[in-house]
Amino acid sequence: MSKLFFITGVSSGFGQALAQAALDAGHTVIGTVRNEQARDAFAALQPGRSHAYLLDVTQFDAIDGVVAQAQAEVGPVDVLVNNAGYGHEGILEESPLEEMRRQFDVNVFGAVAMMKAFLPSFRSRRRGHIINITSMGGFITMPGIAYYAGSKFALEGISEVAGKEVRQFGVHVTAVAPGSFRTDWAGRSMVRSQRSIADYDQLFDPIRATRAERSGKQPGDPAKAAQAILMLTEMTEPPAHLLLGSDALGLVRGKLAQMESDISAMEALTRSTDA
Repeated sequence: MSKLFFITGVSSGFGQALAQAALDAGHTVIGTVRNEQARDAFAALQPGRSHAYLLDVTQFDAIDGVVAQAQAEVGPVDVLVNNAGYGHEGILEESPLEEMRRQFDVNVFGAVAMMKAFLPSFRSRRRGHIINITSMGGFITMPGIAYYAGSKFALEGISEVAGKEVRQFGVHVTAVAPGSFRTDWAGRSMVRSQRSIADYDQLFDPIRATRAERSGKQPGDPAKAAQAILMLTEMTEPPAHLLLGSDALGLVRGKLAQMESDISAMEALTRSTDA
């Protein structure tokens, strides 16, 4: 059965790959883009089934209107995919707070605003699926991505809570956490804070250099990720969380094992605070 997808950020990365895969599978896709050239190019992919609307997800006051217009013109959406986002790289002490605000505006507040725009119609129709593209950085951490990891940890938690709230209405929420994929995340799409404190050079300079060198050579294939997400939308009971990529699987399992070890080591102290 064909579905109507609404995907934010279809001009590149996972959004582009998923939109193309959905169209190839016979679905209809509404995609958000940032300029008229991209809108025309997307609409031309599959005339009648590919529809593009101009939207910056940080223009919160515009979201409800665009969503209402899209559903009035194209039809009721079955699947919302919050894909729009970007990465920020920088040592926390060196990174300006305004860069954190921008990171959270796009990765968290934009996604939440989109969810709130669609939930009334999903709830009234008693069906719908929200897929939030997070990251393995929403589970594991590494030096230099505090703002990015913070935003993805937040979206993982928000997704899980929202899923518990709306499941009673037949609406599902899945947080999809990719590992390292061959997208523009570590390339032109990444915002990098300037270095200023020499004390961090030994720790962080090799990390930044390695990430830049590996950009475009990551193990993950966006086209295969798109197929996995399409499979997710066919499930009667989709999971609350889905990892994509063997690197994400290994790193998250390692994090969980370390957490279990730390919890067990501190169990006596933990229990000591009960009355």
